[in-house]
Amino acid sequence: MNKLTSFQRDSLWIIAGLSKPNGVTIKDELEAYYDTAIQAGRLYPNLDTLVNKGLARKDKVDGRTNAYILTDHGHRALDARCKWIETYLNGIADE
Repeated sequence: MNKLTSFQRDSLWIIAGLSKPNGVTIKDELEAYYDTAIQAGRLYPNLDTLVNKGLARKDKVDGRTNAYILTDHGHRALDARCKWIETYLNGIADE
């Protein structure tokens, strides 16, 4: 996770939170969050990076559409990230 960009991490969270989202759905969610247009030339190479790192899987839906699914490795990475963040949130709460 520490080698991913924030854009890639945000994309991974979206994949984790939705049921088999396609690229357009992920793009729409990112655009709503960032409040700016996301170009396909930015989105799909980053999704491919998540697939190539084994964090997500890309399944063909039809000739033009793919669905993205979090892998077990992706689940473990997100879980570890949550635990890491929680460590600092708990530290702040204890002060």
